Amino acid sequence: MLVAAAVCPSPPLLVPDVATGAAPELDAARAACADAVGLLAAARPDRLYVVGPADEGAHGGYPAGATGSFAGFGVDLSVRLGAEPARREGEGRPLPPSLSVGAWLLARAGWADAPVEGLGVADSTTADVCAGTGRELAASAGRVALLVLGDGSACRTVKAPGYLDERAAGFDAEAARALGTADAAALLALDAGLASELKAAGRAPWQVLAGAAEGAGLDGRLLFEDAPYGVGYFVAAWS
Repeated sequence: MLVAAAVCPSPPLLVPDVATGAAPELDAARAACADAVGLLAAARPDRLYVVGPADEGAHGGYPAGATGSFAGFGVDLSVRLGAEPARREGEGRPLPPSLSVGAWLLARAGWADAPVEGLGVADSTTADVCAGTGRELAASAGRVALLVLGDGSACRTVKAPGYLDERAAGFDAEAARALGTADAAALLALDAGLASELKAAGRAPWQVLAGAAEGAGLDGRLLFEDAPYGVGYFVAAWS
């Protein structure tokens, strides 16, 4: 059963080594993420799943000990999912960027409170499949927690990755409301086609969370909301 969840943005820019000179611009987001991850530990889960967007080839599960790297972003920094011993070099799939960010957040928090597994979710995954996956995760242990990575629209300004789209603000406002109130039904109602057009990478992971939360009776709090670089970033805690 799901007992807690933390929702955080997924950009590698959250990692100061990647952001370099721009790192202070996301200090507030990092602080909110730290608070949300801390609440996961307070829930005393038996198992933690890190869920984030992934390309089609990176869709699926990642075991404890899976490794990722920010080398593709010009930084010689590697991360490991959970506290398991590192895998032998070249063994297993590397973590997609979103799960690498999640691994970094957990390492930063000194996570050692429960075994960790990862799940990359492709943008093409339908709401029904996401919800079913979430229900399976929630049923996998007596006390399950989720760290969910994902962003809102990338179309909030003319300098955003997807340029300005007038629909982006409304989409993000509804996502923020749903995440801040633990409204699972509203998350499942987010339109996948619109989310894709707005480059909202969080839609599928959020819908996995919504499926996991069915019947859990959790309350939500929105800890951070902003659109730096024209991309919607949200941090929320469910417990």
